[in-house]
Amino acid sequence: MSRIHEYGTLCKLPKNLLVFILFLCGGLLLSSCNEEGRGFALPAGDIEEGKSTYKRLSCNECHSISDIEWQGGSDSLKIYLGGEISTQKTYGDLVTSIINPSHKIAQRYKQETSTEEGLSKMKNYNEIMTVQELVDLVSFLQSEYKVIIPRTEYYNYYY
Repeated sequence: MSRIHEYGTLCKLPKNLLVFILFLCGGLLLSSCNEEGRGFALPAGDIEEGKSTYKRLSCNECHSISDIEWQGGSDSLKIYLGGEISTQKTYGDLVTSIINPSHKIAQRYKQETSTEEGLSKMKNYNEIMTVQELVDLVSFLQSEYKVIIPRTEYYNYYY
């Protein structure tokens, strides 16, 4: 009888509200299906060419990555890239970090890497880098990350 009562209560909701709830739930379901972002796809890049671009643009003055020696620039920032992480760095995340570095600044680096206005100090390469270089650089960076599944401890619960 309680299920009938719950169904009856749902049917008593205003029709517009019921349609909105169903539309919202459907939209959330559809949007959660694609991690990379709908309609965003660049061609495959060349990892070795991306490594060359990383060196040519002197990314290693501020960023440290596996087998490329960190040079240390005038502000001596050392922002680590690559390595083991618990969530995947998507293609879209990496492209955004390069072409719009102020979009999201890691909390642990925010004080050293931001201006007083809260913008990233990272040089803007949008007028310097070709699309192919961007594609190659992102492929290189993505190859440097290794996603690990965090260890989860399960404990028996006793009542």
